[in-house]
Amino acid sequence: MKHTIITTCATISLIIAGNVLATEMPPLAKKGNCVVCHTIDKKLIGPAWMDVSKKYKGLSKYTYKGVEHNLEDGLALKIRKGGYGVWGNTAMPSTPPAIKDEEIKELVQFILGLDK
Repeated sequence: MKHTIITTCATISLIIAGNVLATEMPPLAKKGNCVVCHTIDKKLIGPAWMDVSKKYKGLSKYTYKGVEHNLEDGLALKIRKGGYGVWGNTAMPSTPPAIKDEEIKELVQFILGLDK
């Protein structure tokens, strides 16, 4: 019985912690399921968005699959189509088609603005 109570409390704590972190994310991050792998300030499955912002601070270009783009367009393309290798071997899935390209660009601007 004690084990069940402890497990339940731990599960509730994780759900509450996840929800607190998710509320800090923009609504679009929830809509696109970004919150499953990312938080703003801690590595989860993918990198923390603060770390992404720091990595690209001051850069103007991003190369996606061998093609150079301006930074925002390249990162938006990566979010749209997914990819792997920049932050380790865990693949980032593509973004659901319901998320519009303009919304992805807004998300990129949000992420890049975290280190300002």
